[in-house]
Amino acid sequence: MSSFIQPRTPSGTLELLPRQQMVFQHMLDVIRRGYERFGFVQVETPVFELKDVLLTKSGGETEKQVYFVQSTGSLQQGHEPDMALHFDLTVPLARYVAEHERELVFPFRRYQIQRSYRGERPQKGRAREFYQCDIDVIGKDKLDAAYDAELPAIIVQIFTELGIGDFTIHFSNRKILLGLLTAWGVADTETQKLVLREIDKLDKIGLAKVQEAIVALGVADAVAAKVLELVALKGSKDEMLAALRKLEVSEPVFAEGLAELEKMVSSLRALGVTEARTRINLAIARGLDYYTGTVYETLIDAHPEIGSVCSGGRYENLAGLYTRSKLPGVGLSIGATRLYEQLAALDLLPPVPHTVQVLVLQLEEAMRADYLALAAQLRTSGLTVENYLEPAKLDKQLKYASKSGIPLAVLFGSTEKEAGTVLVKELDKKIQHEVKRDDVAAFLGSLGN
Repeated sequence: MSSFIQPRTPSGTLELLPRQQMVFQHMLDVIRRGYERFGFVQVETPVFELKDVLLTKSGGETEKQVYFVQSTGSLQQGHEPDMALHFDLTVPLARYVAEHERELVFPFRRYQIQRSYRGERPQKGRAREFYQCDIDVIGKDKLDAAYDAELPAIIVQIFTELGIGDFTIHFSNRKILLGLLTAWGVADTETQKLVLREIDKLDKIGLAKVQEAIVALGVADAVAAKVLELVALKGSKDEMLAALRKLEVSEPVFAEGLAELEKMVSSLRALGVTEARTRINLAIARGLDYYTGTVYETLIDAHPEIGSVCSGGRYENLAGLYTRSKLPGVGLSIGATRLYEQLAALDLLPPVPHTVQVLVLQLEEAMRADYLALAAQLRTSGLTVENYLEPAKLDKQLKYASKSGIPLAVLFGSTEKEAGTVLVKELDKKIQHEVKRDDVAAFLGSLGN
């Protein structure tokens, strides 16, 4: 008696049925087109990196979640693994730019759409294998603040094309809060960073607990209250900028952050970004000290509870661990796997046409060569066409097309051949058309537009 291994998918991974995969692939295609529309070039790096390159001496929670790569033979010989799967696309980008610095043109505009791997405890919004769609501009020695506005303009176009409903890109500049803390007596840089980390928790734990945590860091009650009053401000971009100018703080870091924020607003308008799609939100601090200036988070307006679906910001030195060159940059990342799962759960995924537009049915086995020739002709006109290649009842073939999501079916028997016509069936509408054989490609193309 034979025994079978139970087929099962590892937890924390995304495996989709064909029609779901089409929707997911459509998302990736829209994102790719959006990036390329603004002149970004694609980069792909190996799924694993050398361990000493990937893992820095600084450690961190993410680096404790790596999957090491080792051959069976090496394992049997007792060797330590020297490679690991990348846990994000930022570290591979840093290595890539440092390694190929002499061959690249700066500013280097790159996008990367690949899977990443983390040893997470699988749960909603956290996966062990997931797609990231990153976009970055890297400068040599300097990078103009105008680039900070270009990235959200790209995201607005992408999310609009995806049709996920109203969304808002919330942005701020870390220099504003850091400068204010200095001006208000909190001069220690480590304390400042910790304050920003607490502010980043505002949506999760609430105002009172954040204020309590800031005071516990040694910040005076009055200063903590002033900071939280500021981050709670809401208004139009012009109103927010006016409120910041009204503070009349001369501290250089604050002034620099405010100037960058003003440039961001004017650049967004010059790029034609709809006002409602972006807003200044001083509570967006991003907990990572990696970010040094502009920071972004994107929320779906009707569902803020799912958190940011696209985030990132400005950093001063991408590849400091790998090169003496100063490589500042700005980047954004769409977590495509998480975004797909969240949109699917909320029934917000847009309907996507089947990759196959037309199914050529087999009505008479003796005419198989005619069906193959007809499909070949239709493909030369740019249509995606599938042949039903085995004899079966018409009802079975039509059910196959409907279940597969193929919108159009072509019926062509000896009667139609003699008359020089073809029958075209719109399956969803249950409408049938008689079309001249020579006109069928153009007719099918018109139905798809």
